[in-house]
Amino acid sequence: MRNPPLSSPPPLVAVAHGSRDPRATATVEGLLDLVRARGVNVLASYLDHAAPSPVPVLTGLRSAVVLPLLLTAAYHSKIDIPDVLARARSRNRGLAVRVTGTLGPHPLLLDALERRLAEVDVVPSPDTGVVLVSAGSSDPSANAVIASMARAWRRRGWYDVRPAYASATSPTPADAVHALYEAGAPKVVVASYFLAPGYFADKVRTAAEEAGARAVSPVLGAAPELADIVVERYRDALALRPVAARRRVSGRAAV
Repeated sequence: MRNPPLSSPPPLVAVAHGSRDPRATATVEGLLDLVRARGVNVLASYLDHAAPSPVPVLTGLRSAVVLPLLLTAAYHSKIDIPDVLARARSRNRGLAVRVTGTLGPHPLLLDALERRLAEVDVVPSPDTGVVLVSAGSSDPSANAVIASMARAWRRRGWYDVRPAYASATSPTPADAVHALYEAGAPKVVVASYFLAPGYFADKVRTAAEEAGARAVSPVLGAAPELADIVVERYRDALALRPVAARRRVSGRAAV
């Protein structure tokens, strides 16, 4: 049975990865400004390299919806964020939280990726192969999500769409570019599946261009589709029963 509607909805606490690159923080803040424009009270926090961290943000609240501002569910969402919630709960025993899923997977992400490709004059075409590049993860399920997205995107009129990863697994962006050309793609472009600028996005752009990619899209950043996903995740979470943040049990995230 669902809880009755709250007279004053709890704030949304977005938990981003964080980066030493100031462009990343500015991009996250730009995205959250779009969320605020949609009527959601959202607070920014970062797991590393930027302030504020999630624990002090959550400590001062009675209740919150926590959203991992991450594109796939992997180590940070499965391990780091539950540990953050446990530490916040140890400081604030009355804290109740609702936790959303990560931004991806979601159908709107393909729309956002096509928006960014259009900014570099690339539109779906049967003579264009796309390499969908994510950061990569040691978690096979996270990498499988990217491969699944590539298969779904292929049906939107491209020559082909193949996944690639900037780290942790293969193929690399350069390998995927070469493979598409070898398969007969007349033109190959790279779609950057990154939330914000930084080390990986810069590395991918350099490697892709050296491998012969005709274009590399900007990062997803403050795309309206991402803002819509955040609002959807928040509203869905409001229908869930709030739970106390607690520590991982038997190797699994307890929240």
